[in-house]
Amino acid sequence: MGHYITVATCSLNQWALDFEGNLKRILESIRIAKERGAKLRVGPELEITGYGCFDHFLEGDTYLHSWEVLGKILESDDARNILLDIGMPVAHKNINYNCRVIILNGKILLIRPKMYLANDGNYRELRYFVPWSAMRHVEEYYLPRMIRNITGQSKVPIGDAVISTIDTCVGVELCEELFTPNSPHINMGLDGVEIFTNSSGSHHELRKLYRRIDLIKEATLKSGGVYLYSNQQGCDGDRLYYDGCALIAVNGQIVAQGSQFSLKDVEVLTATIDVEDVRSHRSISSRGMQATSVTAARNISSTPSSYPRIEADIALSDSGKNSKLRFMMPPTKPIKEFYHTPEQEITLGPACWLWDYLRRSNMSGYFLPLSGGIDSCSTAVIVYSMSRLVVEAVEKGDENIIQDVRRIVGESEDSMYIPRDPKELTGRIFHTCYMGTENSSKETRQRAKKLADSIGSYHIDLNMDNLVSAVHTLFALVTNRTPRYRVHGGSNTENLALQNIQARLRMLLAYLFAQLLPWVRNRNGSLLVLGSANVDECLRGYFTKYDCSSADICPIGSISKTDLRRFIGYAKDCFELPVLQEFLDAQPTAELEPITNEYVQNDEIDMGMTYKELSIFGRLRKNQKCGPFSMFTKLVHEWGNELRPTQIAIKVKRFFYYYAINRHKMTTLTPSYHAESYSPDDNRFDLRPFLYNSAWSWQFSRVDALTQDMENE
Repeated sequence: MGHYITVATCSLNQWALDFEGNLKRILESIRIAKERGAKLRVGPELEITGYGCFDHFLEGDTYLHSWEVLGKILESDDARNILLDIGMPVAHKNINYNCRVIILNGKILLIRPKMYLANDGNYRELRYFVPWSAMRHVEEYYLPRMIRNITGQSKVPIGDAVISTIDTCVGVELCEELFTPNSPHINMGLDGVEIFTNSSGSHHELRKLYRRIDLIKEATLKSGGVYLYSNQQGCDGDRLYYDGCALIAVNGQIVAQGSQFSLKDVEVLTATIDVEDVRSHRSISSRGMQATSVTAARNISSTPSSYPRIEADIALSDSGKNSKLRFMMPPTKPIKEFYHTPEQEITLGPACWLWDYLRRSNMSGYFLPLSGGIDSCSTAVIVYSMSRLVVEAVEKGDENIIQDVRRIVGESEDSMYIPRDPKELTGRIFHTCYMGTENSSKETRQRAKKLADSIGSYHIDLNMDNLVSAVHTLFALVTNRTPRYRVHGGSNTENLALQNIQARLRMLLAYLFAQLLPWVRNRNGSLLVLGSANVDECLRGYFTKYDCSSADICPIGSISKTDLRRFIGYAKDCFELPVLQEFLDAQPTAELEPITNEYVQNDEIDMGMTYKELSIFGRLRKNQKCGPFSMFTKLVHEWGNELRPTQIAIKVKRFFYYYAINRHKMTTLTPSYHAESYSPDDNRFDLRPFLYNSAWSWQFSRVDALTQDMENE
């Protein structure tokens, strides 16, 4: 008896710089953890500030307010008799660090800075912070006066150390450190640490969870131990959705897994573990040999042989009068980890992101130009999924969501309004509009109307031919020249310009209706405009700059056409929306050119490549870091059985040409939910030029030379 420990980790929906709200959620998670008998609680990375503060981490105010919030936690009665692992930025000797602060009973035990910083993809931590490089070394940190007055301490240790409680040893590992080849948990485990905490700010990306869970299981599979993983959840005010999924693993097996997508602001995960299981798992001679040899090797180097141990006057396991009760509670048994399919991820992730964005922006709802194509259809269905999630949460009695819904739909604070049906809620907060012209087909108009009726959106159907004609007439009046569509004998230049008139007018109309539709319905506020350009069209630049893809936010801007089709197929059955089959059967078309008996505009013909090919080009360009030459050589092996080298070279050169001439469009890309690893988002994720030499003369000549050699073999 006396070896059973209840531990807690959590997912918190923190918001950048929302110090008051973040404090409230931290304290709530501590209260829940204690109610469940936990003696150790770990929270997400930078939970006091929110992870996505970006350049606000360069401001002194951010550090001041972080200490003020930590002071509130130190003073709180809720923070007593539990070991707390709290995340915040700390400045030490004029250097900014991303830190964990370990506190117990109103005292700070240790400030542990992050040692390996995430600095690629969506992350730029080296812009704001410096990694702690002194392994197994601590210094003295002199506390701010406000904290001295609370704790009675003038200085505390800062650095790479572990916490030694009465009955076990706890070590800290921060987010990116788990993903590095020589993770800190390896050496900590060899030095006797039995419980590892990991505080993370990890975003959702399709199919990414497998890697995260595999790494967490592997962290304790060989060396044994208890691993507590905490993650941020929700939209932190940016393009990313942090997908929660807190985890607890013991000796390579998952014993508890939190939800990956949730509207909850606070989710606490607990498990009861037997620390003797860790000691038994480690009782093999080869591990003992390695542990002692590592220590011996360190003794002859400049690096300290062992981790500094900071003593914590607390036993995480129960003893005395509570030991019998705890002994009767068996340790939490291993479970089979759960993964969503990509279709489910699209159903849930962007929907949760949209809800956070709507409730925190103080807007009255969303507006979407609904074209009758699969992209805007997908966007609309994601909004409907959001309504479904909100209604489910309301039915479970979530008071925070009930109050948010009442505020968004314009009900008074004392209103008894409760959304009971997703369609009814959608009708209050979601507005769609079909903006037709003489080039639109009756099929797309009908599909848009049927979809709006099926999900309950407030729908408008209009023709904008008079607006288009007015612009045509103005241009002809000013220039004495009348441009024509290609099917009427016009040039490609004339044809493209005439298409763009329609596209850009739709953007103007979208913002007009978004501002005034609530007024039309005798309601307050205005609407956020949703875009609906997918990742493949963005990569190719197959959209008009400042057309209706220019919006406030875009939930599908980093999702491929292929995955969107799978999502719609899934939603058709899951949401009982048979109309979605019509969208799956339809050919993708922009409907910006006149329809004749001989010609109907087709997206893939216009682009000169298929959506499937675009996905392949995108992954090779971004994930495998291929230029034209290396992309060609890889595709020769991939496509060589179906296509000749000359045909592959043509496709590669066509892609890079259009990618180059359209890259400037990424500078104005609507902020999009990040879901795909090859997103071309120029604003942060994909940092590349937007003015290229589109001839790629040197690169293409190398491709042509290699092609000729292959063809001559």
